[in-house]
Amino acid sequence: MTSTERATYFVRGRVQGVGFRWWTRSRALELGLVGHARNMDDGRVEVVAQGSPSALAALDRLLREEPSTTRRPGQVTSVVRQDGSAKGGVAGFVEK
Repeated sequence: MTSTERATYFVRGRVQGVGFRWWTRSRALELGLVGHARNMDDGRVEVVAQGSPSALAALDRLLREEPSTTRRPGQVTSVVRQDGSAKGGVAGFVEK
């Protein structure tokens, strides 16, 4: 049985208005993650994802990868990850 973990990423850079949330949603769904990506008032994008530790590690690498090999839109200057406990009742991955 695979454990489910939760990670919140705060992504800074030119990540709003460029398709970054859509790209993140696509990668998360490919990795079997659930959660959301939303724009924050300060220009960052918050990504909350739940799934297996290996899927979260893969998303982490994709968010930080420079240069991007997956045509990630915009430009990421920093990613801060905060780990937490998984929450029940989360299904799918949405853009907010």
